[in-house]
Amino acid sequence: MRKNSTPDLFGDLLDVPAAPPAVPPPPGEDDDSILLHDSAARDYLEYAIAVVKGRALPDVKDGLKPVQRRVLFAMRELGLSATAKPVKSARVVGDVIGKYHPHGDTSAYDAMVRVAQPFMLRYPLVDGQGNFGSRDGDNAAAMRYTEARLTPIAELLLGELGEGTVDFQPNYDGSFDEPAFLPARLPFLLLNGASGIAVGMATEMPSHNLREVAAAVIHKIEHPAAGVSELMAHLPGPDYPGGGQIISSASDIAAAYGSGRGSLRVRARYEIEEMARGAWQVVFKELPPGVSSARVLSEVGALLNPQPKPGKKVIEQAAAQLKALMASQLDRARDESGKDDDVRLVFEPSSSRIDRNEFVALLLAHTSLETSAPINLVAVGIDGRPCQKSLADLIGEWCSFRIRTVHRRTEFRLQKA
Repeated sequence: MRKNSTPDLFGDLLDVPAAPPAVPPPPGEDDDSILLHDSAARDYLEYAIAVVKGRALPDVKDGLKPVQRRVLFAMRELGLSATAKPVKSARVVGDVIGKYHPHGDTSAYDAMVRVAQPFMLRYPLVDGQGNFGSRDGDNAAAMRYTEARLTPIAELLLGELGEGTVDFQPNYDGSFDEPAFLPARLPFLLLNGASGIAVGMATEMPSHNLREVAAAVIHKIEHPAAGVSELMAHLPGPDYPGGGQIISSASDIAAAYGSGRGSLRVRARYEIEEMARGAWQVVFKELPPGVSSARVLSEVGALLNPQPKPGKKVIEQAAAQLKALMASQLDRARDESGKDDDVRLVFEPSSSRIDRNEFVALLLAHTSLETSAPINLVAVGIDGRPCQKSLADLIGEWCSFRIRTVHRRTEFRLQKA
């Protein structure tokens, strides 16, 4: 494994090092006393590890955080397969917090909502019925109103649970058993990505195309020494759930995949629609990750109506010039997204004689229609250590996990036979 700065932060704690040699206490003092700064440092590191491994970072093996894993397992135990009748989300949340996740119902419901949103996950794991929010920032309806069941692709995560493929562990009170991880048949960490902020580290994993990931995995199994450059022949880059066009060079993508950290430029996809009497309009149908139609329209409104900075009475000259330029180019902007089109953002120029490329470049330069998408490949590895990894590390560790899982499944079937 590559050396980097991240594992050193928690490496010693994960192995629980032996306590330093005891110093005899001065006469008259209690033998059980410890120094305050030693106790505070130890307690804080233990808290940090609990947050990193138990809440914020996904696992390389199944690509899930603990609360997401518990939600999916609870839905499987309720029989909510892709062909079953959906049930109220409140029933699922009740099972999750009562059996496996002793926290607030909001944390469990929010986790279920996220894995059901197609604009957040490339391949949603929960089929939600009802209002599960929108990419414009609208919240999901209360759990007593919505219904849910598993999607067909969730079977790739849960299908082999009853065949001795994974270890089970007691829940928080020992009354039930839950899987330590799921026997994922594909590396869902790369398929759906992940985002999380822990103590001392964070992760921002982009999503990828299923066929490309599968091809890269097959190549890694057949050629265990394959590096990032060979894998990128099959997996050229991320594939974001909301679409968008990656305009960064292949070398920039390779550098981010090789080091585990980087940033890519993503641009919205657009079409120029011809209208009557020579008129035309620009229609954006795919937006970069994390960008909504409401956000873009808000930015356009701020450009057309700039406000002076705090403590000043007039707007700056640069803002005034940009306002004049935008007003001379743009006639109307509106959001036509709806049932037929998930995203349809329309911009009409003030005149059909305006240069089309310059008009689009103006919109891209001053709004979030072109933005940066961060990459930070941090995950909990198969050795249980949170670490920043390269693309080759992620695929290689998942392949090792999957081969071991298939061995356990084969032994279980042999014993059963």
